[in-house]
Amino acid sequence: MISIGALLVMFVVGTVLPINLGILAFVATFAVGTASLGLTEDEIFEGFPAKLFVTIVGVTYLFSVARRNGTIDWLVAAGVRLVRGKVQLIPWVLFLVAALLTAFGTFTPAAVAILAPIGMNFAYRYKLNPLVVGMMVISGGHAGAFSPLAVSGALVLGLVDKTDLQVSAVALFSASFVINLLLSILTYALLAKRPAPLVEGAAEAADDEDLDVSGRPDWRQWLTLASLVALVVGALGFHLEIGFLALAAGALLALVDMKRQEKAVDGVSWSTLLLVAGMMTYIAMLEKAGIIEEISEHAANLGAPLVVALLLCFTVAITSAFASSTAILTAIIPIAVPLLLSSHLSAAGLIAALAVSTTIVDTSPFSTNGALVLSNARGVDARRFYRQVIGYTGGIVALGPVVAWGALVLPWS
Repeated sequence: MISIGALLVMFVVGTVLPINLGILAFVATFAVGTASLGLTEDEIFEGFPAKLFVTIVGVTYLFSVARRNGTIDWLVAAGVRLVRGKVQLIPWVLFLVAALLTAFGTFTPAAVAILAPIGMNFAYRYKLNPLVVGMMVISGGHAGAFSPLAVSGALVLGLVDKTDLQVSAVALFSASFVINLLLSILTYALLAKRPAPLVEGAAEAADDEDLDVSGRPDWRQWLTLASLVALVVGALGFHLEIGFLALAAGALLALVDMKRQEKAVDGVSWSTLLLVAGMMTYIAMLEKAGIIEEISEHAANLGAPLVVALLLCFTVAITSAFASSTAILTAIIPIAVPLLLSSHLSAAGLIAALAVSTTIVDTSPFSTNGALVLSNARGVDARRFYRQVIGYTGGIVALGPVVAWGALVLPWS
């Protein structure tokens, strides 16, 4: 319990006081890991999220370059033309595009990595609430994430196929899509008109930006657009690592426009990287020590099947807010199988509820998706926006499992 207590303490301290939570997490990882859990330094370093680090650095650097040469502004203008000037429809366009990308095989973080920077620039330029835009991009990604063609959908269905249970692929996809669509509708209805936590002068800066809505891209912008297309094709078509592709594209664009791109690296959100890397290293330490699995197994042994099902939904929601959704899904479904085989619970309902509860909380700034939104936000007070994202995620953690359980488990059990 020392490790869980340390997690709660540093979360409170990092949220209340002006110190990066990632620093506290790194310190706690080495202190708790070596002194309490008996892990070696090499075992602790294995938990560092190198892939996530490269992804966030690469994507934010590339879009920093694209912003400096005017490509992002041109894309914003093109998007406005697409919705015929009705900028209030932009979050819904992003939601649908994200859902289509993931439904046809794009891993959710890859889809969010592509769309979050564009969405955050839309929000900045047209004074949309960045929280709404960012969260709807993530919800859109998860709306399509459990189709039979999607990575997460194939993972869950593959795990179920190894058991005596039967789960409909259509039911799994429909449950995820409907709940994420309802979440987006509520998010838009409740938050779209609320003011964003802008830094002083940000609104005026956005008004003063000269956005050429009708102009054609110059050669730098054409090259940038070609690089973005290559990024999408490489990541989606050939399953290449999006972080390395983004770094390569950003380096190429910087080399042909050195004067303008000299400070492009300043666009990388280093504070966000520190926060996410520290927290994920700490959670990886807990997983390696077996603490996450132990918590799930305790929940599964508590008694009444319906109550256990609800506790499992809460367990995966809370842990997934700080850890890999894929890893949590891989761990929790085998734990749920004995419960399903020994009770009258609906297999399709509980598996879908666990899938939704695990992924719906990926709005957390400690997840890849939430971190991408946080690191690409423009013109906002970073600390206030971070607190908004935390508050939003906290609401989902509190209510999401109840909704998933009530809609997908209770009626069919």
